[in-house]
Amino acid sequence: MFTWNKLGRIFDPAMHSSGRPWLAGFAQAPSSLLFDDFIRIYFSCRPPAEPNGNYVSYSAFVDLDRSDPTKVLRVSDQPILPLGALGTFDEFGTYPVSVIRHGSRYRAYYAGWTRCESVPFNVGIGIAESDDAVTFQRLGNGPVLPYSLNEPFVLSGPKIRWFEDGWHLFYIAGRRWKLVNGRPEPVYKIRHARSNDGLVWEKSDVDLIESRIEPDEAQASPDVFFANGRYHMFFCYRYSADFRGKANGYRIGYASSPDLRTWFRDDRKAGIDVSPQGWDEEMISYPHVFAADGRTYMAYLGNGVGRHGFGLAVLDGELA
Repeated sequence: MFTWNKLGRIFDPAMHSSGRPWLAGFAQAPSSLLFDDFIRIYFSCRPPAEPNGNYVSYSAFVDLDRSDPTKVLRVSDQPILPLGALGTFDEFGTYPVSVIRHGSRYRAYYAGWTRCESVPFNVGIGIAESDDAVTFQRLGNGPVLPYSLNEPFVLSGPKIRWFEDGWHLFYIAGRRWKLVNGRPEPVYKIRHARSNDGLVWEKSDVDLIESRIEPDEAQASPDVFFANGRYHMFFCYRYSADFRGKANGYRIGYASSPDLRTWFRDDRKAGIDVSPQGWDEEMISYPHVFAADGRTYMAYLGNGVGRHGFGLAVLDGELA
């Protein structure tokens, strides 16, 4: 069993919203990029809701002191990417985002949101690049990983990784929409695709992680990395109904694999759960694990799936 020591909530959007109308709330799906003196954490946020209750979502970043990641050094002055053009797959939002270095440039994979009529939204995965990791430009107006025959909707939660044999993208794909008290709720599972160039993708076309709490368990935020001879995945999961409170809300799970194809789930090893009280007492979700200067950190969301920011925890020991 891993042991994570919580460092507390690191970033609260309410503390940095002045002059940033697009940052009224939420700091969702944290994802890191390391620099010499700081750790850049990308996240997704929202301006106030529209009069009809609809939201849009943007992606931005916060820089943390590499020598003490509990210290905020900088918050981006504007979103890293504008909303998509009229009628495009990302017209109403970019959430979540994952950034990786690609030669001398930076490449971002992000989920683009469009609104629907019978269900609230649909999502595809887009791609953008940058020279400075501050502002990004789309490579095109369409998704690089769209929904398809066996992944019919809600492709989201991209986490981009480079392993020895090429590019790997871990993401979620919708399995069905489930009516709960008259409201459609998405059920999604963790998926994987591989590419030689990061542009043309071959999907594995299988659910990676078996369901545990119920067949319609929703899984998200698959964060995969290699350490000590095997692949490790931290992810989050929830019930398909009444999941916006403590009883059925998100929790963090764990699985390992020798080959990225066969995964062995053991949530007991995850080593982190909700707190007895405070900002993460109801749920804990969207884990992102990264190493810096000999320490392993986990960024994660608390109550309201990141409505009030994200926190950090540090691993006691190493992954094995």
